[in-house]
Amino acid sequence: MWGVIPAAGNGTRIQPLAFSKELLPVGGRSDERTERPKAVSEYLVDRMVRGGASKICFVISPGKSDIMEYYGTGRVTVADVAYVVQPHAVGLCDAIFRAHPVIPRDEPVLVGLPDTIWFPEDALLSLPDDKLSFLLFPVEQPQFFDAVVTDAAGRVEEIQVKSPEARSNWIWGAFKMPGHVFHELHAFWKSRAEPDEYVGTLVNAWLAAGGDAVGVRAGASYVDVGTLDGYRSAMQLLRPPPDKEMGHTASRGQVAL
Repeated sequence: MWGVIPAAGNGTRIQPLAFSKELLPVGGRSDERTERPKAVSEYLVDRMVRGGASKICFVISPGKSDIMEYYGTGRVTVADVAYVVQPHAVGLCDAIFRAHPVIPRDEPVLVGLPDTIWFPEDALLSLPDDKLSFLLFPVEQPQFFDAVVTDAAGRVEEIQVKSPEARSNWIWGAFKMPGHVFHELHAFWKSRAEPDEYVGTLVNAWLAAGGDAVGVRAGASYVDVGTLDGYRSAMQLLRPPPDKEMGHTASRGQVAL
């Protein structure tokens, strides 16, 4: 299984930084009794591997060689890592589909956002392998995200992209699909008169053309670390419970839900 991580964005909401936003230190981890900071994108890598990914494809911009340097030192030991370049930042769909040359038609694909942290860590295991499926999380302000409207059976009816009139407080935080659906979506996107920038508008058109997608409400908490407020929320989310502050049962930077 492949995990595709679009990491080519400029990160203007949290700049200026001296490095790519995907390497922003959030929380920490212990390696052989030594504690070190943990880059925000590592949380997604960990979750993708836990969800079954054995290969990770980072989509980066020409100026983000620091991501290659960071992950090229063996930080991902349980998955192979590949890099694809998006020459210009022209939207999330373009970034995701830059990975299409390396994605086989017969392998599932996971897609997630590298500046987010969410729980439970194994939530991707709840997504089916045989269709386009979205991992959904409840939030208090869905108007700032892509709200997913589903019917009683979980079929996606509409994705409302940052709509002030969002009809659902469940947003997508990651998604999964068979490799052949990834390629079909890519071809559909290329055929559009105006190639979509956002996943939501593309999927809405895909559904209108007869496509099918489901939403799985398996997420419990979700934080977008791309803003200063989101960064503060992430640090709070990762704070150990008071009875674990001394590290008796969990290392700092981990949380049990």
